[in-house]
Amino acid sequence: MSDETSNGGHAGEARARWREERTTFQRVYDVITGTTSYATANEIGERADCSADGARAALSQLVEMGIAERRGDRPAEYRRNESYLRWKRIEALAREHSAAELREEVDALLEEDRSFQERFDAPDPNAISPAAFEGVDHEEIHGQWDALTRWRSVREDLEVLQQAAHRAEGDTDSRTGKSASA
Repeated sequence: MSDETSNGGHAGEARARWREERTTFQRVYDVITGTTSYATANEIGERADCSADGARAALSQLVEMGIAERRGDRPAEYRRNESYLRWKRIEALAREHSAAELREEVDALLEEDRSFQERFDAPDPNAISPAAFEGVDHEEIHGQWDALTRWRSVREDLEVLQQAAHRAEGDTDSRTGKSASA
């Protein structure tokens, strides 16, 4: 048996197990949380291995819960709600790490951010003009774009980690009986 056949068999088995072990709602949830572009209930139903009506019912609940976004009517289209996923990430970080651990990571990212500001002589990655890459060789352009991509990630992670640290501090205060303003 070739690798392609055996891998296809494993993928098929995993998909069958996923279908058997998860409800329609759970499968639609799995699909929508990975959906960044709008898709119809029919498309989501195909990916979730369920009927369009089953997908539509689950999507309606997911929209009400704030997990999915809906646009239009005929046909309605759905995608994940980025704000929900961000909130979920913040909550998980605050639950899994101490405020001190999160603050250490924030400090490390702030240092990396300062390094990027010095490297590019700019306050943030969006301040970099494409003109800055004129006359730069192909390989260096890729390095610069990679650095800008990393800088944007640092900025996003900083926001999330700062919120998680604040949340973790609030949780610590509530567990110790101290008020957040004390």
